[in-house]
Amino acid sequence: MLINDFEDLTIWQEARSFFLAIFRQTSLEKFNRDFVLTRQIRASSGSVMDNIAEGFERGGNREFIHFLSIAKGSLGETRSQLIRAHDCGYLSEQELSDLVRQNKLLSKKIGALMKYLKNNPTKGSKFT
Repeated sequence: MLINDFEDLTIWQEARSFFLAIFRQTSLEKFNRDFVLTRQIRASSGSVMDNIAEGFERGGNREFIHFLSIAKGSLGETRSQLIRAHDCGYLSEQELSDLVRQNKLLSKKIGALMKYLKNNPTKGSKFT
């Protein structure tokens, strides 16, 4: 499959789905009353898809890897915020487990893409 746009990337699509899952949870009344945590977790989960997109659009593997690294960092931040939300009673044990599983799987896939890009002799469209 030819990838022309960041929207074609499976990891971007999964990051979008993850953000939407976070958005749905934070829209529930028990959660959205905590304005600070709601804003923080929406920002960090949205940052994942945004950094994948920005890195892809830079056109070089080195920059893409850098932005993928930032996306992984945002996933870690989001996972910590999910645990805080659970501790505050905003998420059930099952909701936390489902979101953390999705988070860790996406992080693993981003890491695999980073490894692939590091070992790929093609350095990106910017350098061809």
